[in-house]
Amino acid sequence: MKKMIIAGGSGFLGNALIEYFLPKNYEIIVLSRSNKETGNDALRYVLWDAKTLGIWITELEGAAVLINLTGKSVDCRYNEKNKAEILNSRVTSTEVLGKAIQACAVPPKVWMNSSTATIYEHSLTEKMTETNGIIGDDFSMNVAKSWEKAFQNCKTPKTIKIALRTSIVLGKNGGAFIPLKNLAKVGLGGMQGNGTQKVSWIHEYDFCRAVEFLLEENHTGTFNVTSPNPLPNKEFMKTLRKVLKVSIGIIQPKWLLRFGAKIIGTEAELILKSRFVIPEKLKVAGFQFQYPTVEKAMQEIINR
Repeated sequence: MKKMIIAGGSGFLGNALIEYFLPKNYEIIVLSRSNKETGNDALRYVLWDAKTLGIWITELEGAAVLINLTGKSVDCRYNEKNKAEILNSRVTSTEVLGKAIQACAVPPKVWMNSSTATIYEHSLTEKMTETNGIIGDDFSMNVAKSWEKAFQNCKTPKTIKIALRTSIVLGKNGGAFIPLKNLAKVGLGGMQGNGTQKVSWIHEYDFCRAVEFLLEENHTGTFNVTSPNPLPNKEFMKTLRKVLKVSIGIIQPKWLLRFGAKIIGTEAELILKSRFVIPEKLKVAGFQFQYPTVEKAMQEIINR
């Protein structure tokens, strides 16, 4: 069996990867802050604190791939405490995994580290590719830059490194789709803000398939992991209402989104920033998306 290590793999994306790769003859070890029994010999949870080296480093020996998903959720208020945790959880976990790889006699063949499509500037018209994307200067973009810098600064000559600039991932059991679906069902599924901001997204299966593709094809470097068809928020929400068969969608202006974000403890930026991100390198490499359009992606999730 091939061995996959998923650091910070207890959440939505980690579970999606587990569900996808377990039937493909992988032994999966999840590095997690909580230990739990699985009843499956091919799936184990191993304790780590994402900060310090420990006995967990032995799990990395001979692994086919290490995937790091660790990081405090950005779905919170950006006060100083949360901002520090968002940054440090990403940078520190990446640095300690680099040290663990260096300590291995037989290090993982591939190391995939999460990044984010939010690294690119707000854009309504300019397509952000790996080659021509404009990387800006605000809190979210600076976190992404520090995250990638920590990853690139880790010297792992025997391990291939891939940075995954992932967009919003749409799935059945977590991520952004569930709250959006719930809003739409109670009539609050209208456009958000002026509705022109681009939404970059990817279906959870295509995320997992992209990971598999990059592994099998021996790719290296930085990849935008997102659908080839981002669309305006207005169209995104209209499609969501269509697949849910909801006729009413009350518009949510910017002032209301900002007020509501304060009430529920998050940031309106997560909805209002325009992410016009294109997976240029995946397309050039020949990756075929199973769910290239948001309607097809949403319909699959709703019908599953």
